[in-house]
Amino acid sequence: MSRLNRGLPDATLLLALFASLALSACSSLNPFASEPKNKPAELTAITPTAELHSNWQASIGGSDGYVLTPAVIGNSVYAAAADGTLARYDNGVQVWRISTGQPVSGGVGSDGRLVAVGTAKGEVLAFDAATGKEAWKVRVSSEVLAAPAVGGDNLVVVRSGDSRIFAFDPDGKRRWVFQRTTPSLSLRSQVGVALSGRAVLAGFPGGKLIAVSVANGAALWEATVAVPKGATELERVADITSLPVYYGNTVCAVAYQGRVACFEMNSGNLLWSRDISSSAGLDIDQKGVYVSDEKGTVQAYDRVNGASLWKQDKLFMRNLSKPLAVGSHIAVADYQGVVHLLRREDGSFAARFNSDGSAVAADPQPYQDGFLIQTRAGGLYALTIK
Repeated sequence: MSRLNRGLPDATLLLALFASLALSACSSLNPFASEPKNKPAELTAITPTAELHSNWQASIGGSDGYVLTPAVIGNSVYAAAADGTLARYDNGVQVWRISTGQPVSGGVGSDGRLVAVGTAKGEVLAFDAATGKEAWKVRVSSEVLAAPAVGGDNLVVVRSGDSRIFAFDPDGKRRWVFQRTTPSLSLRSQVGVALSGRAVLAGFPGGKLIAVSVANGAALWEATVAVPKGATELERVADITSLPVYYGNTVCAVAYQGRVACFEMNSGNLLWSRDISSSAGLDIDQKGVYVSDEKGTVQAYDRVNGASLWKQDKLFMRNLSKPLAVGSHIAVADYQGVVHLLRREDGSFAARFNSDGSAVAADPQPYQDGFLIQTRAGGLYALTIK
């Protein structure tokens, strides 16, 4: 879920209470509403061509409206709940379970050595991945709503709610901070950053994608995913509210009320773009780029030239998660906790899996030979395709 930020001379005002009312007046594509404005499509019977099998399940605790994405490192899963519970599971077996001592608002990041989470008070808490023992904690400039990115030159990279990016060494010492000017009105979203070799990749309000140096926090390049347009401030919101994705030398991002665009990783030069609106996100593989749009359609584009490959529009207004490319399939989950498996070849339905009935807002994560989901109610499901 995303909300609105309006810049003031000395502070950021969160317009969470008014966002739904304001946006309903200007657009039917409203990522801020907890329930779909239009009636979601009813699911009809499919003819399965595959099976989604649950290898293991666990319960971590509810997310309380936050998007608490789990971290996957090898066979280990690190997951958090809004009440401050943090746990590690190896092949579904709980290794440790602790209380962080305060509520958690940002998901989990890990490199297998450190585990990091963020709080609404702007604290970043780091723990030893082997034992769950607290390693350090630091404070950033505002709330942390996204999972820290851990890795990339042994860094812990955290994005705060005011769009600053902080990088910390493994001992918690701050290495650098990156900030840029943002529009006066922007979405309050749970988007973090992606690490790719020498760069930290981050989408920003106003439709900008920026690559920041891992070494020193300097901007390597800036590219335009979407250009704000419209008669009002709300209509001109064109923010990137999901993680950039990359494959080889191609990096792609998608904006709300904007476009999906792919760029050359080293230079930021535009490769192609297509009009679409998404706050859920996208994925990429050697063949295509896959986007869940605001209306509940999954769109597939050719990775090289952006040509439309297929679209699956039978999930209308079901508040889809980010899609995940898994071998010859694309997985996506919805507001009722139903996981839909699509054939990568043509987007047709291959299988379904019913979780606990609560929404899947956190990005599905690759896990072993399949993938992992975490529901808003705190259910963890490790799924494989048969």
